[in-house]
Parts: sequence; structure tokens; C-alpha cells
Amino acid sequence: MEVILKEDIANVGKIGEVVRVRDGYARNYLLPRGLVLVANKKNLKTFEHQKKIVADQKQKIVRQAQTVSDQLATVAVVIPMKVGEEGRLFGSVTTMQIEKALKARGVNVERRKIHLNEPIKMAGDYEVPVRLSADVTVPLKVSVVPEG
Repeated sequence: MEVILKEDIANVGKIGEVVRVRDGYARNYLLPRGLVLVANKKNLKTFEHQKKIVADQKQKIVRQAQTVSDQLATVAVVIPMKVGEEGRLFGSVTTMQIEKALKARGVNVERRKIHLNEPIKMAGDYEVPVRLSADVTVPLKVSVVPEG
């Protein structure tokens, strides 16, 4: 039986592929779980239309990510914090503070797109990766300086 894959399936194929599988496997496992569609003319046409829509949405997301990445390339975030001896911070700099500093500069980036392995606990300059989309990751310059 020929089917269209709605998801990546190990040892069968990737999403969107038209593959031939055994009838029993398709009827008893793949179809009831909603992993595939039967490959008839109507389903092929519908799936192609959906693929076009998804491709257009991905393109739009990438364009938006490029626009934001151009903004981030010119922005350096400076975060003033209380600093103790040897440059150690009282508290730490988190993604929430970086997000607020970016908003103050007119750049809207969601906090979950800013990737800190761990909060910043020392004064200094850091490069923080900002993952805008699956394809676009931009380094953001963050400077933590003593307050006052």
C-alpha cells in the first residue's frame, strides 16, 4: 500500500514522502495512529498544498529572524549590577534581564530564544547565543558592569 508520511518514522521514511509499506502494517499500525495518509489523488493534492503553506510560513519566519538578527548585530547590551570583591555579582544576570535590556533598546526577542547555559555571576563581557529560528543563531554581546 502506498502512503504519505505525516511524521518521520524510523526505518520507513521522512515526513512528506510517499512510500510503499505492507498492507497490514499500514492498516493495523500506521493509519490508526494517524502517522500516514493513504496515497490517493485527493490526499496527494491536499498534502502538496499543506507543504506549500508550511514552506511559505518557514520563509516568513526566516525573513523575520534575519531582520531581528540585523538589529542584534548592532546592539550591545549593558547591564549594571552590584559587584562585590573580585568582580563577583550580588545575584546573577538571567535571560529575563537580558530580554528587558533588549526591549529597552527597541529589540523584541522572547526570553526562551536567549540561551544561557547558566546565569552570569561575574562582571565582564559575554557573548550570548540568541536562536531566532532553527536556521538563524546570532551572538549577542552582553556587558555586565558595576553599578554606579
